[in-house]
Amino acid sequence: MSLIRRTRRRAAASIVLAAALVATAACSKDSGSNNDTVKLGLLVPLSGVYKSIGEDMKRGFELYVEQHNNKFGGHKIEVVVADEGEAPGVSLSAATKLVKQDKVAAVVGVSSGAAVAAITPMLADNRVPLIGSGGRPNLQNIDRVWNTSWMSDETGAAIAKYVKDTVNGPVGIIGPDYQGGQDQIRGFTDTFVKAGGQVANSGGKPTFTPWPGTTNFLPYLSQIAQSGAKAVYTFYAGSAAVDFVKQYKQSDAKDIPLYAAGFLTEGATLAAEGDAARDIYSVLNYAPGLDNPANRNFVSAYNAKHKTQPNLYAMCSFDAGSVLDRAITAIDGKVTSEAINNAIRGLGQIDSPRGAWQFGANHSPVQKWYLRQVRPDGQVLSNVVVQELATLGS
Repeated sequence: MSLIRRTRRRAAASIVLAAALVATAACSKDSGSNNDTVKLGLLVPLSGVYKSIGEDMKRGFELYVEQHNNKFGGHKIEVVVADEGEAPGVSLSAATKLVKQDKVAAVVGVSSGAAVAAITPMLADNRVPLIGSGGRPNLQNIDRVWNTSWMSDETGAAIAKYVKDTVNGPVGIIGPDYQGGQDQIRGFTDTFVKAGGQVANSGGKPTFTPWPGTTNFLPYLSQIAQSGAKAVYTFYAGSAAVDFVKQYKQSDAKDIPLYAAGFLTEGATLAAEGDAARDIYSVLNYAPGLDNPANRNFVSAYNAKHKTQPNLYAMCSFDAGSVLDRAITAIDGKVTSEAINNAIRGLGQIDSPRGAWQFGANHSPVQKWYLRQVRPDGQVLSNVVVQELATLGS
């Protein structure tokens, strides 16, 4: 064999080897399984106003993983937890670390619509899906965005006509001035006005309070009381909800019926609000008293582990676990971010504690919404379902 021929063969072999190394490197860059382990990033607020919500979200997701022996579809699951914080910039930094350093195959959780809006462009650039279990605003690109919770404007829209038909007169509307709060209040206001309702606030527009800094709501409530409002509708959550409810009962508006997005009295906030929350009517897609097999099992398991009833935040994160479990189980081959996203597209109905639901065209649940009232359930105050209000989602 000539020297030239041997040199050519060595060069060809080197090219093949180099191509194989490049392909291997490319595969290693694809977030997902490593030695049959799938990393999932859990991004929830572990500090700030929504800290208690983040803890509930974490408990719900981790309960599902534990119940399935830390395995989805035979693959070991490793959960990497990160703090969403209060500011969108903090959320983006935490999500970027999950994707770039921790190499997670998907991101789960995220309580705030503003945080969702901040992190989704980065996730899209890296082709990593988000399975959100908190509020979600309307987004232009939802190719890799799924949520097991709600669209932020649906909550108020579900109760608006009921309030219009029940209240004889104008309604005062108040909420926090950030994206999630604006979306929540807009959903109620637009549907309420379209149904013929009148806004009592000055100028016919809702009142927005600075967020997260507002802790004194009395001046705002005094203005609403003087407006002639026959009822009030609001959205607050976490520690802000506790401040609002306690001050409502001390304010000039204390005798005006209060309607709310259910986050106002959800989870640990209700226990902190105590008797001040009694008789508040709220709207939500879940209550622990819903009578179906999936919910009975969920409530029993959650209560056994945490000695308290689950709430919406825990339930939606529990369902995020179910979605990922079913998606990963359906994958034939390597579990990658892209494979997970494609598998979610093919999922049908999810058997959930809230009742069966499925993803609509906007990658959000088509689901029922319920009217609830804070009243005694045994020896404690609870959000008791009064009636079904609407089925929303598309």
